[in-house]
Amino acid sequence: MSLFHTTRWSIVLQASGNGQDARAALESLCRAYRTPVLAFIRSRGYRNDIAEDLTQSFFALFLEREDYAAADPARGRFRAYLLTAIRHFLANSTEAANTAKRGGGFSFESIDSVADDNASHPAAGGTPEAAFDQAWALVILDAALRRLRNEAQRADKEELFDQLRDFLIEIPDDEDYARVAARLGMRRNTIAVSVHRLRRRLSELVQEEVAQTAADRAGLEIELRELRHAFGPAM
Repeated sequence: MSLFHTTRWSIVLQASGNGQDARAALESLCRAYRTPVLAFIRSRGYRNDIAEDLTQSFFALFLEREDYAAADPARGRFRAYLLTAIRHFLANSTEAANTAKRGGGFSFESIDSVADDNASHPAAGGTPEAAFDQAWALVILDAALRRLRNEAQRADKEELFDQLRDFLIEIPDDEDYARVAARLGMRRNTIAVSVHRLRRRLSELVQEEVAQTAADRAGLEIELRELRHAFGPAM
């Protein structure tokens, strides 16, 4: 199946209908982008509680007005479209203040993620855009890691994954390999091969996650470059 068979763009375009599935898919999409939007708003100088309210209100208004109906994948990436939408929302300070009070009838479920912690702080670049991009990158990585752990669990290799998880982001040294090998009763070379395979699969899953926001291969390559840039030395 093509990476672009069912993307977040297609969810947006199909959600203009009244079907319950379309609405649920769109709300899921909004939840996926909650953390980057929150990071952007906080980095604009809003107090944490106000930023939370504005994030809630932005997505409520986004759904209420069906702004997504005007989205066009030919014009660019969904992430860029959403960033433009939040800028416009904040620029209208009166509307932002009013919607923050009424809530719009849409609420997020609690999301426990490393990306939520990152949303409290501006990224290294110091701009709201950098904070948005970094939070987005962490959301993508978190989703890919959760999928990879689920695969390991189904293969009865959950313990191995948990021991090697940190090695998938930063390159371990020989002592790290030796320590885990001794802990698991495995050869060092076997650990190294396992890390290599997990990294390769993680890369594939990250690409699948990013493809959900791209309309074609060219857009995917741009998103992947920006993902690596957002992570900086960590990747």
